[in-house]
Amino acid sequence: MLVLGLAGPHLAQAQAPHALVLEVSGIINPVKRDFIARAIQQAQLDQATVVVIELDTPGGLLSSTREIVEELLAATVPVAVYVSPRGARAGSAGTFITAAAHFAVMAPGTNIGAATPVSSTGEDIPETLASKVENDVAALIRSIAEERGRNKDKLEETVRKAASFTAKEAVELNVVDFIADDLDALLARIHGEEVETPSGPRTLDTRDVEQRRFKKNLLENFLEIISDPNVSFILLTLGGLGLVIELFNPGLIAPGVVGVIFLLLAFLASGNLPVNWAGVVFVFVAIALAVLETQVTGFGILGVGAIVSFLVGGLILFTQFGDVSPTLPAVSVSLWLIGGMAVTFAFALLYVVRTIQQSRRSGSLATVPSLIGAVGTVSSDLAPRGLVRFGSGTWTAVSEDGNVISEGESVRVIQVEGLILTVSRQEDTNT
Repeated sequence: MLVLGLAGPHLAQAQAPHALVLEVSGIINPVKRDFIARAIQQAQLDQATVVVIELDTPGGLLSSTREIVEELLAATVPVAVYVSPRGARAGSAGTFITAAAHFAVMAPGTNIGAATPVSSTGEDIPETLASKVENDVAALIRSIAEERGRNKDKLEETVRKAASFTAKEAVELNVVDFIADDLDALLARIHGEEVETPSGPRTLDTRDVEQRRFKKNLLENFLEIISDPNVSFILLTLGGLGLVIELFNPGLIAPGVVGVIFLLLAFLASGNLPVNWAGVVFVFVAIALAVLETQVTGFGILGVGAIVSFLVGGLILFTQFGDVSPTLPAVSVSLWLIGGMAVTFAFALLYVVRTIQQSRRSGSLATVPSLIGAVGTVSSDLAPRGLVRFGSGTWTAVSEDGNVISEGESVRVIQVEGLILTVSRQEDTNT
């Protein structure tokens, strides 16, 4: 009884008349979809008077857009999408979301509509206008317009002709309902309005209603950060580097663990981005070539190939070819980031290669005049590749017979090929 007594006032306070307000900005992706769905669910649970989505987006993923539209059309609590603040836009995917709301509202100085999809070179893609994807999306926006009683012809133009409208034009053409200077003006304007919901008609009482802000949780904020194309590119690069270093030097452990974690985060972020997996392959190839470059003498074709592959991978990582979704804005890694990382990558690779060569020549060769027959100690299991220490230098080595030679065992060099040593157990050589 005591618990019920305490819960009663809290429940009554949660269910007091209020407007649940949330801000949605940036690319529409699964994180935004889950955030909006969670807000609507909370509003229905707390019996909110209305949900207000403050929207500013250039567009987003078609799959996420469709699911948000489904949430809005099925919502039993009235939803107003407010394109704000001044200067904001409801581009591409944002047009669908705005049109699907019970109330479509814009702030002065905002615009709504779609931008023509372009290729990675910046040129128009004529095939897109005749694509199956676009026809499907055009049908979707017409059905939304019919459901909400808005101008279906003009809304379809935002898909087929990349039409965009100012706030004033959108109101005159019945693309949206009205213009509101701020949130207070919006709530005052919809007071007394009746809307149809799946649970029946609702008459709104929004005069002086409490405004409650609905925020992203910790996980949603984290996913938004790593879903930035630039952050995702960095995670992919560092993750791939760590994993390849571990594969070429088994037993180091730390690079492998860090690499796997970074790669998992990169793949987690890829669910919120239009990833071109060919770009991922190019980045991995670049890293593999860079590691191979450290295993041979000089800085040659492998190093150049690594840099070229890295540049290509970064450029096409989020580039979509063929049919391009009309709801998706251009997504790419910053050219400054790609260029900066490529230059750093090149200089770091050159430095590492020269350092390895100098240390091995000045260190190992100074103490071991002829490496053939030299005895060293395994510092990382040869399985069959690992690391062997000779004096003050460490070399990459492989076991002659392919069998595992454990850390701490003594080995003798039987062959030198570039910077790779072939070794066998010392007792095997003595016999």
